[in-house]
Amino acid sequence: MNDQEPPGETVRKHRRDPEGHRAAILEAARQAFAERGYARATVRDIARRAGVTHGLITRQFSSKEQLFLAAVPGNRDLEQVAAGDPATLPERIARGFVQRMETDAVNDPLVALLRSAASDEQAATHLLAAMQERSTAVYRSVLSPDGSAAPGDDLDTRVALLGSQLIGVTFSRYIARTEPLASMPSEQLTGHLTRILRHILFD
Repeated sequence: MNDQEPPGETVRKHRRDPEGHRAAILEAARQAFAERGYARATVRDIARRAGVTHGLITRQFSSKEQLFLAAVPGNRDLEQVAAGDPATLPERIARGFVQRMETDAVNDPLVALLRSAASDEQAATHLLAAMQERSTAVYRSVLSPDGSAAPGDDLDTRVALLGSQLIGVTFSRYIARTEPLASMPSEQLTGHLTRILRHILFD
């Protein structure tokens, strides 16, 4: 048997790498949504950037909406941030949010979504509602692990208020850049957010 490759011919080895493909798709999606906004980004462009087929993205994520929700930092890592002692959940949310935005707010898909809200209100409303629904489920798993809701339980309302607070800070500090939030040191911002989120969730 001749194991040598014929001269001038390259043997292409195809290797199944689901995790590698998923990571490449999510990175390409993050870039595309940040650059083009939700409405203008296309699954075909994301597939081209990731070096995969359009069909592979459809099979893994089912829709552009689900791909966006999986790609958005914070939303994507929500379970990891939320896991832990319920008493310190506000600190984890605040610190995770500020660290993520301070690292790369310009290329954050949530910033792109908020920027495009005026021109594509329906898509922005739908996606923000989906993000809120997911946040509620994750935070409820931490704050009410038995899954039961007591009479008068208003956790859904508190999570909605928490999300609105973070969206407001995102717009004021990272999009409109209004003072005093725009120049506030990140640790100070984290401290203020922690107190506010604690009040929303527990008081």
